[in-house]
Amino acid sequence: MKQKQGRFITVEGGEGAGKSSNLDFIRQQLEAQGKQVLFTREPGGTPLGEAIRELLLGHQHQGMAHDSELLLMFAARAEHLQQKILPALAQGTWVLCDRFTDASYAYQGSGRGLKTARIAQLEQFVQGDLRPDLTLLLDLPVEVGLARAGQRSAPDRFESEQQHFFQRVRQGYLQIAADQPERVRLIDASLPLAQVQQQISRELERFIQRLGG
Repeated sequence: MKQKQGRFITVEGGEGAGKSSNLDFIRQQLEAQGKQVLFTREPGGTPLGEAIRELLLGHQHQGMAHDSELLLMFAARAEHLQQKILPALAQGTWVLCDRFTDASYAYQGSGRGLKTARIAQLEQFVQGDLRPDLTLLLDLPVEVGLARAGQRSAPDRFESEQQHFFQRVRQGYLQIAADQPERVRLIDASLPLAQVQQQISRELERFIQRLGG
């Protein structure tokens, strides 16, 4: 893979964590620092990826095999990387992505019970050495997140899972944060939005300062 010049920032979190409320805020913060920012999402980000997203989130394939779900996620990711993320990074653009491979470890790994080693093999095959430079993990108790998510539109295939599934997903995310504390920065998303965004601003400032501006 080409040597990246831009920076790759991902935002992760369970249902109702407030990713949508904060992604535009993050983009504005980066642009205020003079960064050119490409915003994208997973699964999705390309025409093929968005078609796969419909398969994964829609209800027409209830009972999808867990391996199929994982492979579809990485198929969308492979297209996303080649068509969008890698070209942007090579041009010096900062990429801001709503979820990435951490979500596969949390949802398909911890949530579905698939082996971490299997996910890691796909990660290396699809991404090579590319990993996010910074991940902001919006964390909150599962019951709070589900209550918030329930106030939105009708639940998709993942949102229809039982609470114990989301408890496993949360624990998976928290384990990633514990294992990789420099890359994955924990944000308390249970607080009011203004306080959540204060935390995000601090982490972005810290990250940019570490890069030397």
